Amino acid sequence: MLSEIRTGSLYGINAHLISVEVDVQKAGLPGWSMVGLAETAVKEARDRVSAAIRNSGYKIPNRKTIVNLSPGNVKKTGSHFDLPIAVALLHAWQVWKAHNTKRYLLAGELSLAGELLKINGALLFSLLARDHQYDGIIIPHENVDELRMLKDIEIISCKNLCEVIAFLSRGERMSSPQTLNRKLPPKHCSNFSEVKGQTLAKRALEIASAGAHNLLMVGPPGVGKTMLAERLPSILPPLEEEEKLETIKIMSSKGTYDLQTLYYNQVPFRAPHHSASYAGLVGGGRSTPHVGEISLAHNGVLFLDELAEFRRDVLEVLREPLESGKISISRSGISSTFPASFMLIASMNPCRCGYLGHDKKICVCSAHDIEHYRRKISGPLLDRIDISLELKAPQHNTLFSSELAESSELIQKRILKARKIQKERQGKVNAKINAQEMKKYCVISDESKTTLLKAAEHLSLSPRAVHRLLRVARSIADLAPREKIEHQDILEALRLRPSGEKV
Repeated sequence: MLSEIRTGSLYGINAHLISVEVDVQKAGLPGWSMVGLAETAVKEARDRVSAAIRNSGYKIPNRKTIVNLSPGNVKKTGSHFDLPIAVALLHAWQVWKAHNTKRYLLAGELSLAGELLKINGALLFSLLARDHQYDGIIIPHENVDELRMLKDIEIISCKNLCEVIAFLSRGERMSSPQTLNRKLPPKHCSNFSEVKGQTLAKRALEIASAGAHNLLMVGPPGVGKTMLAERLPSILPPLEEEEKLETIKIMSSKGTYDLQTLYYNQVPFRAPHHSASYAGLVGGGRSTPHVGEISLAHNGVLFLDELAEFRRDVLEVLREPLESGKISISRSGISSTFPASFMLIASMNPCRCGYLGHDKKICVCSAHDIEHYRRKISGPLLDRIDISLELKAPQHNTLFSSELAESSELIQKRILKARKIQKERQGKVNAKINAQEMKKYCVISDESKTTLLKAAEHLSLSPRAVHRLLRVARSIADLAPREKIEHQDILEALRLRPSGEKV
């Protein structure tokens, strides 16, 4: 008997429709074989599926069985083929018959006991089923959380193979669908009100958040660079539904998702260690491409702590996504483009020992060591950073003050107003304003124009540096809010100007 079940195969952040065909033959040597360009994890499904079917209480006929994964020219990867193969085998062996004409897409990994295990890409498979007008999708119970935002497709979550067969043959649903409405996890509680001192740094982060500008913090160890960066998501605007779906799709392809993003629309925050490899940061893969940290930070924040400790080739690859908002990966036989529009927040020490320019501690680095340390950050990369500031250690009496600083909620309100102004004026954040749009959207007063010209001449600013300065000043004016860029906006932007002397 011939049986056919539909599933999907992951390719980057997309899924392709795959047919699992099973043919049971009366003649031929007993056993079953698999064809259809399957990788190792899929080929191993034969042993897992056989054990899962047997341990679930079903008898396996001793006949020649062929499993075909179609189309044959698409590489099949992942362990989620276990469930559709098992269901197709049982249907071909006439263990079950469909009780209705509804069409379902199946995906899930099986344990040897027949339990359904969590898989990568459940959201991508659900979107695939919806796009091809399937009635629903059957997935492992552990994947139900990431599908809570989908409203226009039936989601059947099962815990084991027996539950899947019971639903398909009799319509019985043993795992409650109410899991989609489970109790929410606690909201991320880090707040800017907990940060003592560092008024200039908090102001710089507010300006950066208002216009989605890239920012670099330079300062000795222990002054609060990491603490400030970790609180940035608490003041950034929440994701819109379209942005959230795109973000969760990327996380789903990797098999992980942030509960704060999933439940509270909070922007993703990724902080890879400075030992991260090229492929870990950018993405890659041999058989099929996978996303890296910069794509996982899409629509959110990529925080690079100890920037100068990253490998030079790893840092240089950031130049393309910072400019275009996407990353292209080309390997032998494969080529993929992933979204990578993120806000870069970086921090570093002023030198290797960390105490260059410190008020009380002495720097032990030689001039050669300092120069070598600074040269790890290339000029083209620094040229893509809009705001740079030096942090000093706060006064000790400030640390023991009982007075709370301004909360994240109050800062976020100002940022939301500034973002609304930008959306109504140019339809995008200030950091994305290009050179051709400067004259139209960055209107400056006569006094501020004079200030800018004097500063550009005195500091020998390049045309790109002037445009960068204007974008930051535009964000400062939007926070005020002011329609035109005024004299004080230019002066504040100059204080936050990236400078070669600072790094």
